[in-house]
Amino acid sequence: MIPYILTEKSLTAVINGKAHSMNSDHPAWEQAKDALGNEEWERLEKLFDVQQAVEDYLDEDAEIEIRDGQVLYQGESVHNLVVEKIMSFMRNGLPYKPLVKFLGKLMDNPSRRSVDELYKFLEHKNMPLTPEGNFLAYKGVNEDFTDKWSGKFDNSVGNVLEMRRNGVCDDANMGCSSGFHAGSYEYARGYASGGGNLLVVEINPADVVSVPHDCSCQKLRTSKYKVVSVYETIERPALEHELYDSSYGEEYDESVETDEFNEGWFAGYKQAKKELGED
Repeated sequence: MIPYILTEKSLTAVINGKAHSMNSDHPAWEQAKDALGNEEWERLEKLFDVQQAVEDYLDEDAEIEIRDGQVLYQGESVHNLVVEKIMSFMRNGLPYKPLVKFLGKLMDNPSRRSVDELYKFLEHKNMPLTPEGNFLAYKGVNEDFTDKWSGKFDNSVGNVLEMRRNGVCDDANMGCSSGFHAGSYEYARGYASGGGNLLVVEINPADVVSVPHDCSCQKLRTSKYKVVSVYETIERPALEHELYDSSYGEEYDESVETDEFNEGWFAGYKQAKKELGED
């Protein structure tokens, strides 16, 4: 038994004569409480150190290691977003395997530029990962589930839509171009407004081709996606049938007003030319 103080916001323990402390925002907070409850003192001591905590959280199958303060996947340094994800998963006691599968699929993307751009997109909107290592995004379509651009692609739930990768524009400077589009909730909902469906789609990170710079990196182009569900159906707004007061039309003589308007317009135009010395 070791002396310790545990509150809702902090843990302090004295192990082998040395005091260790962590706050509740520490990535290994849940693991430390578990080790404390099971009286695993050696493990608890390691968890106070973030690097040791990560190594305790992951097993050898994860292929993720920390070397010289850097997080590596299969020997390669990973983006800060992935490091933050690891810490977030640890902090919430979530299994790491979806993150590892995501990294594996990301490394299968043949374009380094696509990988870097995808990080910007995911970092911007924090899209959730699936157990298979894919991520979820949104897509706005028509009322009949066809796409907004061509009206030819059926986006019914369960359908997988795919095109050749080289048929998708890989230039991030091109805002609107070829390829399947998906994005954040804010971006995609605009395409469902006026009557349409807002869908949740699942995308393999290996299939992402580009993240256009317009719209603050809120959309991406991909060669393949799966329609998971209908998130929201937006009704078409009701038409205004009575645009004018019906009693106004009986006494209204359009020709008179039109003639007077035209005469006034031409008189003003002629006077302006005269003042400019063009007449």
